[in-house]
Amino acid sequence: MPSEASADLGASRAVVSALEERGMAEAFPVQGLVIPDALEGRDVLVKSPTGSGKTLAFGVPLADRIEAEDPRPSALVLVPTRELAGQIVEEIRPLAHARALSVAAVYGGSGIEPQIKVARRSHILVATPGRLEDLVARQAVNLERVRILVLDEADRMLDMGFRPAVDRIVGRVSPKRQTLFFSATLDAAVHRVARVYTTDARIHECAPAQEAHDDVQHRFVSVTADSKFHALVHELRAEERGLTLVFVRTKRGADRLVKRLRTQDIEVLAMHGDKSQAQREKALARFGSGGVDTLVATDVASRGLDVDDITHVINFDAPADRDGYVHRVGRTGRAGRRGVGVTLVAPEQAADVRRIATDLSLQDELVRSGLGEGGRLVRSRLVEGRRAPAAGPDPVGGQWRRGPSERGGRRRRRRRARHGSSR
Repeated sequence: MPSEASADLGASRAVVSALEERGMAEAFPVQGLVIPDALEGRDVLVKSPTGSGKTLAFGVPLADRIEAEDPRPSALVLVPTRELAGQIVEEIRPLAHARALSVAAVYGGSGIEPQIKVARRSHILVATPGRLEDLVARQAVNLERVRILVLDEADRMLDMGFRPAVDRIVGRVSPKRQTLFFSATLDAAVHRVARVYTTDARIHECAPAQEAHDDVQHRFVSVTADSKFHALVHELRAEERGLTLVFVRTKRGADRLVKRLRTQDIEVLAMHGDKSQAQREKALARFGSGGVDTLVATDVASRGLDVDDITHVINFDAPADRDGYVHRVGRTGRAGRRGVGVTLVAPEQAADVRRIATDLSLQDELVRSGLGEGGRLVRSRLVEGRRAPAAGPDPVGGQWRRGPSERGGRRRRRRRARHGSSR
């Protein structure tokens, strides 16, 4: 964010200088939309995905609208994960310090007593809902004096089941507050919640700086239950890959996959919600430094994980929807680098993946990967490490050739038709 842009948006000289020292050379669109309204004290409702620069969109107003003499905390930022909480603090701390303000993060998985101490002296408090309620119950934090409330990645908080906790927390904050509401999506459910939390909000919608295509090569690989693990090993043994993030659906699945990969002499770590904060920080440190080049994670890492050198994202378990795909694959192709997003697609996931690909205009990538023509699913060519016959258009006559499992299914249906079903 250049000094001219910051000054034009109304930021103070102290904040502009802090941004200059960090080499912020260009303002993101979301910052230009949100900062003027937020500095005027207006509520804002913002649709802006991860990676769009939204942290500074609320960080600059927080730093400029709070004074060192104000009660502590005067601002509260609610976030869904501890990783995001820590990254927000690191992002806005220089701006806060430029105006003699303190900022701290509180989240589960770490000792509560040290967090109580930093929370009590912080002007800006960044918190996950569960840990914040713990502090409130201990009367360590008084939310009645909060006059600026930020809900970041609100859709993610709702998806994670935090709505009751967030409702209780918002109920403790003064109704005269300013509310800045950020969400990657504004579907009907999220929009209803946003309307409850905000008053006469200015609505801004900002497309990501990079959508699903830019700087990322997308590949889709058809797999079966038998071939899925071997397809992953094949991808991980590619010579050209660097740091690789592998996404799975469940915490148990992450631990199980790590054990299996280690039997293949692949150095790998897991990150998910059951890991302690110390374990997660250690895993991220080893991964970010290149000490381990593969990290298996649940969707806890799809937002808030800020490692610029990730070259590959592999969806071992395909995401459920478009936003999940964008957030996951958005971990690569960052900071001007190229990246690769690979999605392993089982037959039962094919319809969902086709919808995602269509929504993101990735149909060509889907067809090039051999995963569809006319909506048909192509069988994986990697079965237990061996090449297998694949379904696909027959080179002679252009007829559709069925794979082995499809032929077997047709034979079973013919037998049942002749002799009657045994079921």
